Amino acid sequence: MGENLAGLVARRRDALGDVLLALAVLAFAVPAILTGRSFSLMPVPEAVRLAVTSAAAAAVLARRRTPWPLVTGTSACALFAGQLVPLTLAAYALTAERGGRHRLGAVAALAGVYVVVDRVNPYSDHAPLLAVVWAVALVCLPALAGHWVSRYRAMIRELRESARAGEEQAAALERRRIAWELHDTVTHAVTVMVLNAGLIQDADDPGEIRKLAGSIEDKGVRALTELRELLTALRSSDLPPSAESVEGIPRLVEEGRVTGLRVALHYEVPEEALSRQAGHTCYRVVQEGLNNVRKHAPGADVQVVCEARGDTLNVSVVNSGGAVAAGGGDRAAPARAPAHEGSGYGLTGLSERVAQQGGRLTYGPTAEGGFALNASIPYRPPERPAN
Repeated sequence: MGENLAGLVARRRDALGDVLLALAVLAFAVPAILTGRSFSLMPVPEAVRLAVTSAAAAAVLARRRTPWPLVTGTSACALFAGQLVPLTLAAYALTAERGGRHRLGAVAALAGVYVVVDRVNPYSDHAPLLAVVWAVALVCLPALAGHWVSRYRAMIRELRESARAGEEQAAALERRRIAWELHDTVTHAVTVMVLNAGLIQDADDPGEIRKLAGSIEDKGVRALTELRELLTALRSSDLPPSAESVEGIPRLVEEGRVTGLRVALHYEVPEEALSRQAGHTCYRVVQEGLNNVRKHAPGADVQVVCEARGDTLNVSVVNSGGAVAAGGGDRAAPARAPAHEGSGYGLTGLSERVAQQGGRLTYGPTAEGGFALNASIPYRPPERPAN
């Protein structure tokens, strides 16, 4: 609706400008004809001169489609009514609308008509060279001014289009950011709760059942809190206050162990050197990696590595891809994997999230039949104190 309104205002502004130019042609020519201050290259009645002048004024209204009616009309007005000012108005009007070689040719034609009429004007005593100078001053310079106006308008249009495109891009990025957060929060919470519910069905120990039920409640409350804060932060580019960072990765690993994953963690991260966004991205990489293991390889051995090397933080989640027997570790593997296999949207969004931090995400099967998810995220290492 805003664009339609702007277009309507622009069209009305252009129409008003055309009407004013047409009235200016009449205002300069008609009084001169009626007071006998006009002349003609050939004897024609006063009515013909007025008709030619009216035709020149009407030609102004067609100047946006083609220049030649305006050139013809104002030239006839100059030749048959002796009026040179309409040539000046026409030169400006032609180039102010748009450029092009045909417009330059039209301006040249107007300048030529000006020189011819000025030479035969009984009220002018200009020498030939001076007539050319006046043609340049009163035809070519207005045309140049019109060209500058046209370039200025084009620049304004480009700036507006660029601003509009930037707003659309920012809106699209914001929608993707919201989608990422919703996907990561909901998928992780629901997956953990479903797996814990499955473990409860297979558990016999009352203490284990209470522990799993408490984990479901805790995960549900945490997910609702994150969703509530996310919904209240939709208008902000900042992360919600409860957004997890790298310090939440050990807790993620422990949750994985509770749901039956055999997870080993190698964690060496200078937490104080990471920005909040970068730390949150690392957390989401590990979260997505563990979710994928739960969905596709619930009995596999998993290695989570989060360590800094130089100015790069490397985060990886690698699983062996093989099932593990129920008694093969401290916790039993879940009896079933979640029914929903996912669509890969999480990895796609995660790739964009990592790229926004200047990093790179790679994933794919390993030679051993498992699956690896690796992210490299740049960060600024903490400065060492001087000795």
